[in-house]
Order: sequence, then C-alpha cells, then structure tokens
Amino acid sequence: AELVREVARRRGPEFIDDDDPFLVLAIPLEDTRGDTVVAVGAFITRPIEPGEDVSRAARLLGIQVDEASLWAAGQNACSPQTLPEIAELVLHQSRVERRAKEAKAEATNLSVYLARVYEEICLLYRLIQNLKVSASDEDLGRIALEKMQEVVPAAGLAMRLAPLAQGDASLGHELRSQPVWLTYGECPLDSEEFMALLEHVGGSAMNEPMVVNRAITGKPDWPCPRVRQMIIVSLAEGDNVFGHLTALNHVEDEEFGTVEASLLSSVAAIFGIHSGNIDLYRQRSELLAGVIRALTSAIDAKDPYTHGHSDRVARIAVRLAEQLDCDSKTLNTIYLSGLLHDIGKIGIDDSVLRKPGKLSDEEYEHIKQHSEFGHRILRDFGKLDDVLPVVMHHHESWDGAGYPRELGAEQIPLAARIVAVADAFDAMGSDRPYRRRMPDEKIDSIFRDGAGRQWDPDVVDALFRARDDIRKIAHERKQSVAIDFSQLK
Repeated sequence: AELVREVARRRGPEFIDDDDPFLVLAIPLEDTRGDTVVAVGAFITRPIEPGEDVSRAARLLGIQVDEASLWAAGQNACSPQTLPEIAELVLHQSRVERRAKEAKAEATNLSVYLARVYEEICLLYRLIQNLKVSASDEDLGRIALEKMQEVVPAAGLAMRLAPLAQGDASLGHELRSQPVWLTYGECPLDSEEFMALLEHVGGSAMNEPMVVNRAITGKPDWPCPRVRQMIIVSLAEGDNVFGHLTALNHVEDEEFGTVEASLLSSVAAIFGIHSGNIDLYRQRSELLAGVIRALTSAIDAKDPYTHGHSDRVARIAVRLAEQLDCDSKTLNTIYLSGLLHDIGKIGIDDSVLRKPGKLSDEEYEHIKQHSEFGHRILRDFGKLDDVLPVVMHHHESWDGAGYPRELGAEQIPLAARIVAVADAFDAMGSDRPYRRRMPDEKIDSIFRDGAGRQWDPDVVDALFRARDDIRKIAHERKQSVAIDFSQLK
C-alpha cells in the first residue's frame, strides 16, 4: 500500500516488486472524478522452467503455488526494458480517453447551456416585441407567464400586480384599484397566501431575487407546506414597485438556483421598465388632456353664448365619422379637433365675438382669422399634428368659396369636412346673441341645399342617417369622451 501511494504521488509508472522471473508494475491513472487510482499488474520476463520453484512469487501475488505455476505457464515473456514504454503508452492512452470524455461532457453541458440561453433570449425577445405603450401590464404579464413556462423548470408561475394610482378615467386608462393575481401552471397559492409568504421570508422590501428552498420550506414554522421551492423577484423601476413575480415548486423537486433566479430577474426588469413607461405615459396624457380642457374652457369663458359648443361639435363629429366607417385613429383625431376647432377665437376681440347684431365686412374679416390664430396656438403642441389641418380648414367650402385657403372638394381634409358639418349643425341649433336657434326643419333644409356646395355631400348624407343620435347629442349636457393619445402623432 505504501508503494502504491508513492507511485500515485510521483504520477508515473514504476516497478514495485521484482522476483525473477516475476515483475510487478504499477501505473497511476485518474478516474472519472479526477481521483488517482493505481493499476497493478504482474508479468514474467522469461518462460518458467518445468519444476521451477515459484513459491515466493506466489506469496507475492497472493495466490497458491500451483495457481502461480499455471498462470505463469500461460504468459508470454515481456522484456523489462519494454514494459515501462508500454506503461507510458497505457498512461498516455488513459489520459487521452479521460480528456476525450471530459471534452464530450463539456460539449454536452455547453450544448445544454446554449439551448437554455437560446430559449431565454427567445423569451426576452418575445416580451420585448410585446412592449407597446398601448398594451396593459396585465396583458404583458399573461404573455410573460405563458412563455416562461417553456423555459423555467417550475410547476407553477404567478404574478401579483399592485393597485395603480388613480388617474383620469376619460383617457381610456385601465385604472386598477385592486391587486391582480395572474397564474400559469399548477399554482398552489392565492394572492393573500403569497403576500403572507412574502412577509414570512422578509421579501417585501427586497432589491435582489429571493430563492427559497428546502432549508427554509422544511422548517416547522413554514406556513405553506404545498410550496417546497420558490423564487420571488420584484417588478420594479427605480423606487416604484409594481408587483412581484414568483416561480413555485421545481418540476423535478430539486432546488432552484442562480440560473432560474437570473432569468426571472431579467423578465422582471423588462416588466418593471414597461410598467414605468405606462405610468409615465399616463401622467403625460393626463397633463395634455388637462391642457386641452383648459383651452376649451377658455373658449367657453371667452364667448358665454357658445358655452359647450366645442364639446357638442366634438361628439357630433365623432358620430358622423362613425357613420362614415372611419377607423379608431380618425375618430380620436376628430374628437380632439372638435374640441379645439375654435381655439383661435381666443385671439378675436371680445367686441366682435360678442356683438349681438350683424358683423361689418371688417369685423367679419377679423373673425375669419380665428382659423389661422388657432393653428398658430397649437402648432407647437406635441401629438396634435393631425388636429392642425382641421383647425385651419374647418371653414373651407366644398365649392372652394370658404376660408382661409379657398380649398375645394377633396382638397379639404376629411376630418375638416366632418367637423365643418358638426360645427354648422350645432351653430344653427343653438341660441346666439343675434338670433334664436333654428327649427329642425329649417336646419334640414339648409343642409339639403348646401350639400355639394358648402358641405361634402357624403358627410351631409351621414348627418341625415344619424340625425336622431345627433339631435340627442345636441341636447345633452357637456360630457367627456375617452381620449387615446397613443393614436396621435
């Protein structure tokens, strides 16, 4: 044993015993675990003579004398000079085979690793493809859980989204007043149980992923035996925490590790940035909506006789656009255009704007400037590029006799043609300082006569087809319609 250990230490083949004609050769080898083992072999250096005493060799080999004689008689003699060379070749072959096995194992592990990395990259890519400001975080959460099931070795995945801050419901934002619990796969928890576990492990204020395995879940005070392993990560962007993402129970009942935790962290980072962008977009939308409503209120304050006119024109124009099968983006533009079409009247003298009698030619030319005034007021606002042509051209006529550019027919933007009909309808149907509202029959007669001359005949036709709805809108109190700023330039 001492000789064998010395051979292992020296790491080269050596003879460890010699009793003519027997030689004992020891070769140090490494096993698959990297430990050194020593192979020991006995050889003969010449043929055994009949009746030759081999008792000492038998004791050396630990066998009976007759067994030693029988064994030796069947062996080919080996040269003591060639045995070390053969041993070196054996040792070299062993090292080559070991390295080949190690390379094969590394290649297999690398292949598995690359396959996992590819799956993770595909998952993150699919999530990034779904990062649209118009998509809710709940929609992205469902997509994330479904796609993660293909990569994360967890029996169940869940996401808890915290309630959102209150916002302006008229902007079409999804205002989440209660937490939302999204799950995929076999989820053994509900939202309240998850929060209890989060509190138990002290993860409510964590900055890094928390991996919980048997060392914790196996303790007597663990409150949920159904959960054996879990990973928890925060869905955060800066100091804002939007919720938590968790993986529950390893599919092979093994421990979760840094690989799974890292993947969940990457998904959570993408989700946190997306939720932060949604919240920032909501705040900017509310600011722009507030500015728009302030401007419309300024118009109403400027001319109390037309109070609510812009709101009614906006809603009537939307109804006309719906009748003409306009898409949602156009409906949104038309609504905002209706609200802001008369914003230029802020620049018109009060004496002209509120004059109870007929305007002089000079006064009429002055009030006609409100279209261009409005364009100047709004042209530096972001996201209102589609509104500007309506503000400028809602007083153009189909026959080219309008203002300010004397455009005709389809030279006039469609949205401006629609708002022009809505504007005229509300103006004729409302009380003004110089006259009472016109009867419905007279309004209808004026539109029939003006179709194809002052107004787009298709829009006028849509007015008559939706006349009942439009008259109802004209008599409703002022109200807000949802604004989708994501569809504006």
